[in-house]
Amino acid sequence: MPVVSISPLSRVEGHGTVTITLSEKKVESLKLSVTAVRGFEKILEGRPLEDAPQISERICGVCPITHHLASTKAVEAAWKIEAPAVAKKLRDLLGLGGMLGSHALSFYFLAAPDYLIGPLSSPLERNIVGMIKKYPEIAKKAIALRRIGQEICKVVGGRSVHPCACLPGGMSKGLSDEERDYLLRQVDEGLRVAEYTCALAWRAMLDYKDLVEKLGFDGTGTYYAGLVNNGFHELYDGKERVMDPNGKIVSEFDPSNYLEYFGEYVVPHSYTTHVYYIPAGYPEGLLRVNTLARLNIADKMPTPKAQDLLERFRKEFGRPCHYPLTYNLARAIEMMCITERAKAILEDPEITSDDYKVEDISPIEGEGVGCVEAPRGTLIHHYWSNNEGILTKVNLIVATNIHTASMEKTLLTAAKQIFEENFLDRLKLSKSKINPRVDKNSLNLLEMLVRAHDPCFSCSAHIIVLDENGKELMKFEDKDAL
Repeated sequence: MPVVSISPLSRVEGHGTVTITLSEKKVESLKLSVTAVRGFEKILEGRPLEDAPQISERICGVCPITHHLASTKAVEAAWKIEAPAVAKKLRDLLGLGGMLGSHALSFYFLAAPDYLIGPLSSPLERNIVGMIKKYPEIAKKAIALRRIGQEICKVVGGRSVHPCACLPGGMSKGLSDEERDYLLRQVDEGLRVAEYTCALAWRAMLDYKDLVEKLGFDGTGTYYAGLVNNGFHELYDGKERVMDPNGKIVSEFDPSNYLEYFGEYVVPHSYTTHVYYIPAGYPEGLLRVNTLARLNIADKMPTPKAQDLLERFRKEFGRPCHYPLTYNLARAIEMMCITERAKAILEDPEITSDDYKVEDISPIEGEGVGCVEAPRGTLIHHYWSNNEGILTKVNLIVATNIHTASMEKTLLTAAKQIFEENFLDRLKLSKSKINPRVDKNSLNLLEMLVRAHDPCFSCSAHIIVLDENGKELMKFEDKDAL
């Protein structure tokens, strides 16, 4: 049977491929494979627990902030440490900066060329360089928003990439009055750019509404998961909420109990596990996290402008919304929420307090779970340490693991639409008839769906699957493995 491959997937973080097997009349199968191993669960074993926040953030250069935060929370849970209130606010602000920078990168640099240049245009033009040439003012907004997020990370976290400020028991540094005032000016600019971004995202969704409501949607949807705080949208600290495909809240639990709800299924074609909702089983319990999931599961947004946008979003696309391309619009809405929340934290008089660290911390034997919302969704670090404070076991549940199976399901649906249903002609995306079997540009529609989920394949690829004799089951240099 003929095979069509997208290798590598472009404009995503990490290494991945899509392999489609075709028969004469239909798509037989589709596999989304993550093809590189990072191995951080084993790298961390045997290390001092307090070093984990510095080591684990090296999993990725795009989302180190949230690994730094989740890891620090896990260390504190294991050693039963309570950080001061101002430290938690500084960490929340640091996370917002990381989220803003990542969202700006994903929305403008990775996703926007598809909508502004055209999803079936030449890849020589459909990229950030082409966007800069055609829309220089939009490109300036992209750079500004990314810079503002990185500045927050640099000032609060000590570095814009791989921060060093979070310690078990608090922060290594506080925030001065001058730094607070500087960041407030940055965030005020960010608010203006976020409003512009939301308007741009709405226009893109409405311009391509037919595509948005059809591509990759099979009419069933998935489960959704994310953090909430008393029902409000939350990124740093809260309960994990799960919504079923019909919009019913089926679970809300402390993240430390995640093993009762999230299972990992090993597939033979990828170094990433498939995480699923245990009460529903696999594959019925496929999950989605990330921006769309967070908007679906939250009752309200914690800031006024973001709440107005959420209400408009639900009026247009419903609750729950199952259209995967709307991840991009949800990302823009979150950027509005992030800048509003960052401003509120910076205006809190306590944010410049000197009470940002607990002294006299001693290692103990323990087990701890740290959970935050990464740009790509729920992130869980689970550590076990001995009485000398050495890591003996590590488990990481990364957001991309949680919805890789859902991405694969979405891509299979989209491939069937594109290859079997004359989908492109019906959507009038081209003036001439396109045969996807020979036109490689049409495969970009599948890549658009991957980019909408904004996966971080580097973060997700942390295992090597072995058989009972210790032999590796997956060899990607062997083409038959795909």
